[in-house]
Amino acid sequence: MSGLALAIRQVGYENRAFWRNPPAAFFTFAFPLLFMLIFNVIFGADAARFFTPAIIVFSVVTATFTNLAMNITFARDAGVLKRIRGMPLPAWAYLAGRIGHAIAVTLLLVAIVAAVGALLYDVPIPWDAAPIILLVLAVSAAAFSALGLAVAGLMPNADAAPAIVNAIVLPVLFVSNVFIQMDNAPGWLNSISYVLPVRHFADAMLDLYASGADAGVPWTALGVIAAWGAAGIAAALRFFSWEPRRGSPLDEP
Repeated sequence: MSGLALAIRQVGYENRAFWRNPPAAFFTFAFPLLFMLIFNVIFGADAARFFTPAIIVFSVVTATFTNLAMNITFARDAGVLKRIRGMPLPAWAYLAGRIGHAIAVTLLLVAIVAAVGALLYDVPIPWDAAPIILLVLAVSAAAFSALGLAVAGLMPNADAAPAIVNAIVLPVLFVSNVFIQMDNAPGWLNSISYVLPVRHFADAMLDLYASGADAGVPWTALGVIAAWGAAGIAAALRFFSWEPRRGSPLDEP
C-alpha cells in the first residue's frame, strides 16, 4: 500500500478515535458555539456580524494549532509516537493523518458556526466569496497545523502542554481582532498584533463577511500566514521529537 493510501487510512482512524470519545468531541464543537452565544448576549445581536467570522477564526485555531500541540505532546509522552516509529506506517503518513483529521474537524466547525450565525443572528453567508474563503481557510489551517507541530516539538512534557498552549493562544486571540474589536486599541498594540498570523486571518475573514467577493483575495494576509506556516514547518523539522522528553511519565528510573 502506498504512503498516500496509508495517510488517508490514518485520517479515518483518527476520525473514528475522535468520535468514540464523546466528551472530547462534544466540547470541541460546543466551546466555540458557547463563546459565540455568550459574546452575542453580552454585546447584543448586532455584534454577531463581527463575532460570526471571529468565532470561525477561533474554531480554526483551536482545531488545528491548539489540539495538535496538545494531542501530539500527550501521544509523545505516552510513548505512542515512539511505537509509531517502529511500525511499517511512515512517520509522515501518521502526521498527515493527524493534520488531515484536524482540518476535517475545522471544516465541520466552520460550517456549524456559519450556519448558527445565519440562522440565529441573520448573518448572511457570503456565498459569492466562497472560493476566496476556502482559500483563506486552507492556507490558515495548514499554517496553524504546522505551528501546532512546532510547539509540540518545543513542549517540555505533557503536563505542561495545556498551560503553555493556552498561555500562547489566548493572549494572541485577545489582541488579534477575535475576542475584542481592535478598532480603538492603542497603536502600539495594533502594531504588535499585525505581526501575528491570527490578526491577518481574522481581518481577512471579517472583510470577506462584510464585503463578500468585493473584498478581493487578501494576498498580504495570506503571505503573512503562509510565512508563519513555513516558519512552523522549519521549527517542527528542527525540534520535533518522537521520543518522550525528560520528565514525562515514561522517563522514570
